Amino acid sequence: MELISQTWHWSISGFLIGLVMLLLIYFGKTFGMSSNLRSLCAMTGIGKKIPFFDWDWKSQRWNLVVVVGAMIGGFIAVQFLHNESNVSLNPKTIEQLSLMGIDEPNGKLLPNSLFENSSPKMIIILVVGGILIGFGSRYAGGCTSGHAISGLSNLQMPSLKAVIGFFIGGLIMAHLLLPLLF
Repeated sequence: MELISQTWHWSISGFLIGLVMLLLIYFGKTFGMSSNLRSLCAMTGIGKKIPFFDWDWKSQRWNLVVVVGAMIGGFIAVQFLHNESNVSLNPKTIEQLSLMGIDEPNGKLLPNSLFENSSPKMIIILVVGGILIGFGSRYAGGCTSGHAISGLSNLQMPSLKAVIGFFIGGLIMAHLLLPLLF
């Protein structure tokens, strides 16, 4: 049990991700989580009103199983395999976050001050952030997992451009916008 509750070396995780990608390529499938939202919307029948959702979602049933597996796996990981020593931040990062009023995670996956605070400012930040992520994944033609894992492994140039954009956006957020918001 201790083996799976510890942080794995990047080479083991990378090898397993690569193996899954080879299997998906072999079976002619592509990986991405945001495409599941399209499938869920298509299942409701909204495709009769919005052409983007008018497609054969049944061909993507296997990917919906991936979402369910990710949720179950996340629950198991947090409830049964959680190890507080796995979450450690650079002391300089902790110092910079504390200057913004964001507390140290203390072994948790998220700082309490971000998600237990129900102030109007925090709710607006979370809602606007969610809308921007949704818009960005639609505009980029996929999410970070789809482009960075699946698209790059298939040597797709649009995925390379999207991943470069994700990194630039993350740097802008971390170094310019986050200090302004907090």
